[in-house]
Amino acid sequence: MAASRLSPATLTLKQFIRRQQVLLLYRRILQTIRQVPNDSDRKYLKDWAREEFKRNKSATEEASPTTEAQDLKEANGIVTTTGVRSIRVREFSLDGL
Repeated sequence: MAASRLSPATLTLKQFIRRQQVLLLYRRILQTIRQVPNDSDRKYLKDWAREEFKRNKSATEEASPTTEAQDLKEANGIVTTTGVRSIRVREFSLDGL
């Protein structure tokens, strides 16, 4: 069998899709944080999000079929992992997270 021309660092299709989902999630989090009216709260949330993503940067867990089905349901708004659909920050509602 011929050797693959792809380098070992090349992502599989599932890894590529998961990476795109994570980047989209990060962008959405930052967009939502921009709506927070208080500067110190906004800075705290931005720093928190950045640190959490950095902390989990090396995570390599592949999604199981169960996880993928849950992700699809969440994306379609059928269920949420935490059951929370809105967050209030000092009387400011961030609906639709």
